[in-house]
Amino acid sequence: MAIKVTMPRLSDTMTEGTVATWLKKVGDKVSEGDILAEIETDKATMEFESFNEGTLLHIGIQAGETAPVDSLLAIIGKEGEDISALLAGGDSPAAEAPKADAPAAEAKTETAAPAKAAELPKGVVVVTMPRLSDTMTEGTVATWLKKVGDTVAEGDILAEIETDKATMEFESFNAGTLLYIGIQEGNTAPVDSLLAIIGPAGTDISGIAENYTAGGAATASAPAAEEKAAPAAEKAPEAAAETSNGGRILASPLAKKIASDKGIQLSQVKGSGENGRIVKSDIENFTPSAQAQTAASAPAAKQEASAPAAPKVFVPAGEVYTEEIKNSQMRKIIAKRLAESLFTAPHYNLVIEVSMDEAMQARAAINSVPDTKVSFNDMVIKACALALKKHPKINSTWKEDAIIINHHVNIGVAVAVEDGLVVPVLKFTDAMSLSQIGGSVRDLAGRAKNKKLGPQEMEGSTFTVSNLGMFGITEFNSIINQPNSAILSVGAIVEKPVVKNGQIVVGNTMMLSLACDHRTIDGATGAQFLQTLKQYIESPVTMLA
Repeated sequence: MAIKVTMPRLSDTMTEGTVATWLKKVGDKVSEGDILAEIETDKATMEFESFNEGTLLHIGIQAGETAPVDSLLAIIGKEGEDISALLAGGDSPAAEAPKADAPAAEAKTETAAPAKAAELPKGVVVVTMPRLSDTMTEGTVATWLKKVGDTVAEGDILAEIETDKATMEFESFNAGTLLYIGIQEGNTAPVDSLLAIIGPAGTDISGIAENYTAGGAATASAPAAEEKAAPAAEKAPEAAAETSNGGRILASPLAKKIASDKGIQLSQVKGSGENGRIVKSDIENFTPSAQAQTAASAPAAKQEASAPAAPKVFVPAGEVYTEEIKNSQMRKIIAKRLAESLFTAPHYNLVIEVSMDEAMQARAAINSVPDTKVSFNDMVIKACALALKKHPKINSTWKEDAIIINHHVNIGVAVAVEDGLVVPVLKFTDAMSLSQIGGSVRDLAGRAKNKKLGPQEMEGSTFTVSNLGMFGITEFNSIINQPNSAILSVGAIVEKPVVKNGQIVVGNTMMLSLACDHRTIDGATGAQFLQTLKQYIESPVTMLA
């Protein structure tokens, strides 16, 4: 029997995935454990293996396409098997996550919808939160342009809705009176939630909002809204709310409102919408022409010439402007974990300054070898690995009933990426040479920025190094990357006067700050670790001993 394979949930924060590459094509034989495709999640690109065997009969999501978790990814079955029923929406055991109750739930929904539709008064339409983009799962009402009691015509803009991609105007596909608003300004709700109710003025709608369930009443009572939802997503930003005859200016209501607030004359704005209609983006991107500025400044210049010179008084003018950026899943996870770390682990910081003169000479000598490239950060990581072997209490993990001492050294290296921060891990760092550390860090950092790291490459760290020296930061304190007990913050190398043998000379120094969890690391233990680390860095040859 043919089996549906759905888009898997490859991370705890994943809501949708993109098929990067198919490694099998329709007609290919598939064995259990074969890699079907590479799938991009919100964290990395990962290989997805088959848990079934047979022939690949259908591909539901092509390479490069994105779909929500549990969407139809593929169908696997016997060669030549008829899968038309599955493609038409028939039931089949889900390959990755069987849902025994799904058919019953679907049947219940299908039978409930007509019943609820029958309860709606004549002419009343339930308007739901529209899906305005292919990746949208929820929307936020930014502004209501109609209020309860207002008359609504077909094509009127009801509200501005923020999606995961943009803020878009949502127009009404029904005429009547706005009887009820289900989602207030600033509130967020999933797609298909009750947004509003439209119908004849004075209609009794008591009980409709309380008894509404997504996918129920709206399904039967507002087919027109569903049929037009996709076109609305494409046309909403440019929805026409004005028609023009003769000399009238074509502009959407939202554009006119913003122009009025900003004091912009619509006659000066060139519209980019259909038939030259002015839309929201035209107003936001509008800058007065040089001719208009010259005309406005000419009378002022004449007055200044005739009046005696006087100090100019500054008159505050401008626009208060803010921007709201939706938090990505990565940003939410970073916020959650670092807040937990800071508020559960008693942090303290130890700071030490190290001389980098000998390290600079050693690095120059190492990099003179062909095909060898070692950075100062690589040297710090190697020194940390050796120091951790001598001070294993730094390489520890706190548990409520015990302290776990890790005698293996896995150092996490903090890497800044577009959406936040990831920490790939160098396994058994103490056994790696400087050139191996350098090559591994460059490889991991490059793949981290391209979202090509697997989850297993970001797990298992026992200590973390964070370096902001390349940005000119001389000293900073980091938040511990739990379950580690410590993190080292590495600053920039600074050339400055130093005292050597009683003489003031030019030297190169670097600041190191060690953040420790006081539950596992006492101050003296942290200080001893930094002394050993300082010895290794200031005299790199000792790392060879």
